[in-house]
Amino acid sequence: MLYHRPIEKNIVQRILEPRHFIQVLLGPRQVGKTTIVKEIFETFSGPKLFISADDPGLSQSQNLDELWRELSLKVGEQKKDGLLVIDEIHKYHQWEKIVKARWDEDSRKKIPLKVIILGSAPLLIQKGLTESLAGRFEVTEISHWLFDETKKAFKMNIEEYIYFGGYPGSLPLIKDETRWKSYIKNSLIETTISRDIMLLTRIDKPALLRQLFFLSCQYSGQILSYQKMVGQLQDAGNTTTLAHYLDLLSAVGFVKGLQKFTGSKVLTRSSSPKLQVYNTALISALSDESFASATESPSVWGRWVESAVGTHLLNKAIGTDYKIEYWKDGSYEVDFILSRGKKVVAIEVKSGKKKESLPGLAEIRRKHTIHRGLVVGPQGISLSDFFKMELEDFFKG
Repeated sequence: MLYHRPIEKNIVQRILEPRHFIQVLLGPRQVGKTTIVKEIFETFSGPKLFISADDPGLSQSQNLDELWRELSLKVGEQKKDGLLVIDEIHKYHQWEKIVKARWDEDSRKKIPLKVIILGSAPLLIQKGLTESLAGRFEVTEISHWLFDETKKAFKMNIEEYIYFGGYPGSLPLIKDETRWKSYIKNSLIETTISRDIMLLTRIDKPALLRQLFFLSCQYSGQILSYQKMVGQLQDAGNTTTLAHYLDLLSAVGFVKGLQKFTGSKVLTRSSSPKLQVYNTALISALSDESFASATESPSVWGRWVESAVGTHLLNKAIGTDYKIEYWKDGSYEVDFILSRGKKVVAIEVKSGKKKESLPGLAEIRRKHTIHRGLVVGPQGISLSDFFKMELEDFFKG
């Protein structure tokens, strides 16, 4: 049976509403954006057209313009809601101008043609939206798959999810780890870096960008100052370049540099970000540790568990006003700080079975107003319960 991601309901609801905005789906590669839209498209009963720039013969901009005009005429004649889906839209030359012209003309003529656009280059699409289509679009951000989804769709257990992550296309391969790692490295990592970042953004030091990505996966879950990064990377240049490249890696759903929680509303870029992957598959594919060796070593596995907890928080926060940070003061540290408005929740990850002291939680309570202090692991919230939680659940109690 085909699995439907929960986010699909939100998009369906927007398509059922009267035509107001262009619906834009943004998200990393291989999280199921096209699959979601194809399912919506297949069940839509009015005049419709699905266009992809990857289809032979449909890659020219004039084809996009002509096909849109033809569908608009059909919708106008039939006086029924229509649906146009444009996949890989960033590959069309000057797509923003075409979309703006056609959308505005349909609006003037009151033609009820609803439009969904999506693509695998969020950086480029966002630029086109903000520069040319202001006020005409609504964004739905599609996150990486969460544990509950992979469990329902692929019958994965928690340990498998923590190690293999949540790229749905890769999950049928997990019984052959060599093949799985090769797929993640070639079909995901290399394609995203070469096509979604380097082809679409000016990168003066491509080798540095790759090095920074590999370093970020190696150190996921750790606080690493930009100065230390400079010391570990060849031709690193200055810390500003590194911070910019880390922002690009975050924009494509790879790695985020979490900022340090200060309790202040003033936004300051931390000189020491905490590196956090969006999907633990990225750590595992680049690691020498196998699934068996990682799960057998408590210290090694603890690192994977902390990163998996971080991926859940990060992906749940996408498209919301929740903030995910970390806290450190001298030798005191708290793994994750989840905040919304004035409410702050401190989260510690302890994967070991023996009871451990929690000096970080005690110290942050002394220095800041904390709504709740939580422990994830055997001495607190179990991983199976944690992975079911919505972000608002952490604030209850």
